[in-house]
Amino acid sequence: MNDASSSLNFALILFALLVVCFAAWLADRLVFRRARARLAEERVARFDADQAVLPAHQRAADPAAARLAISREALRQPLWLEYTAGLFPVIAVVFFLRSFLVEPFKIPSGSMIPTLLVGDLILVNKFSYGVRLPVIHTKVLEVGSPQRGDVMVFRFPRDPSMDYIKRVVGVPGDQVSYQNKRLSVNGVEVPLKPAGEFYDADRLSYAPQYSETLGSVEHRILTELDKPSFISATDAFPFRDSCRYGNNGLSCTVPAGHYFVMGDNRENSLDSRFWGFVPEANLVGKAFFIWMNFGDLKRIGGFH
Repeated sequence: MNDASSSLNFALILFALLVVCFAAWLADRLVFRRARARLAEERVARFDADQAVLPAHQRAADPAAARLAISREALRQPLWLEYTAGLFPVIAVVFFLRSFLVEPFKIPSGSMIPTLLVGDLILVNKFSYGVRLPVIHTKVLEVGSPQRGDVMVFRFPRDPSMDYIKRVVGVPGDQVSYQNKRLSVNGVEVPLKPAGEFYDADRLSYAPQYSETLGSVEHRILTELDKPSFISATDAFPFRDSCRYGNNGLSCTVPAGHYFVMGDNRENSLDSRFWGFVPEANLVGKAFFIWMNFGDLKRIGGFH
């Protein structure tokens, strides 16, 4: 597994829920609330009429409080409206925040170890790479674009219903080379230095850890420099002819409007080396914060 999580179905469900709740809220404002107001007036008038013909000792001890209780009962939303129209403001706020500002994701795989671990719950800035309409993903406002070193969430090109998370290695026009486990961008080898070992609690083993700098971002990766470097594309992908594969790795020219991404866990990441480039239209946002990991609360915080 290399995905951040699947969110398309949830987005559609949330949008459908928003439409239903808005329709109920609008109907309540225009029709049902007025009907309840008329009903409240009729019941209060009936109460006053009944009180007028009753003997004094049978009348309500506090007529004003009785009128208020009758009115409130008549004005109260029925259960179906309470759970549709009543929830509309909450659903609208959640939909706006999730669609345009910040969206939560869960990391289910180890492709971004050591930066992100399985079980990390992260936040993704939805407007870092432009404001997009929810569900249809059409960009309506240009804000920014991915930079080398960004940890980016995107819709997987082969299955847009899945959201993937990887690190941006190459931007449009870049020459990306991954030969003998060493990464070069535009002919310059990316700085790499030993950073001790990473202990994988799931596998109960240690793995070589290195510090890598992409652009202005210094981060850690896992890779085994002594292992074979042969890489094979899983099958054809758009702009496949922009890549050259060999016994020692590959070299690619990133097409316009596309990005080359890789996982920080280099030997355990299915990424652009195998399935190709990420189109600009598939971008979701920039991951920037771990807000919870129930297995390790020390994980909470920002990351690079």
